[in-house]
Amino acid sequence: MAIHPQLPNAITLARIPLAVVFVALLLVGGPFGDGHLALRWTAAILFVVAISTDWVDGFLARKYEIVSDFGKLWDPIADKLLTGLAFVGLAVLDEIAWWMVIVILVREWGITVHRLVVRRTHVVAAAWLGKIKTATQGVVLSWALLPLDVVIGREAWTLVTAIGMWVVVVLTIVSGLDYVLAQLRGARKVA
Repeated sequence: MAIHPQLPNAITLARIPLAVVFVALLLVGGPFGDGHLALRWTAAILFVVAISTDWVDGFLARKYEIVSDFGKLWDPIADKLLTGLAFVGLAVLDEIAWWMVIVILVREWGITVHRLVVRRTHVVAAAWLGKIKTATQGVVLSWALLPLDVVIGREAWTLVTAIGMWVVVVLTIVSGLDYVLAQLRGARKVA
């Protein structure tokens, strides 16, 4: 079975409007306890669907050997937009700490800007540690967005969310350092 060669890129680009709709629903729904539970569930499910497309587009591109420089560049940008809006939305709702969001966003957008700057000479694909970080962010954000406190209790939900966010911050810093070191090693090889 053949697929259209632009399908993975189209899936990647679909994450951008999904991210905007998701964060609007999240913010309109409001924080846990104060907002509309239906809007929170809708926002959380939309996030889970959108973040899952990251796996789908990558799988299709590799399986059908249609990996493109466009996809290598835009896939991480779409991921960072979606996860970045989720982090900011949760911080606006006072459900996660702003300092964590700032650390995460500085790393995410710093590397994205670097990728955009060097794209004329080479495309920097995501490294394995960056992929683990992105997957972990997706899982932890999904957990934080889903109103599961009604099932397991607010204290348990808060504890699991806090632990998950610490794991995300540590992976974000470590994968950022790994990226910087890899770029420095590559620059030395060229020089």
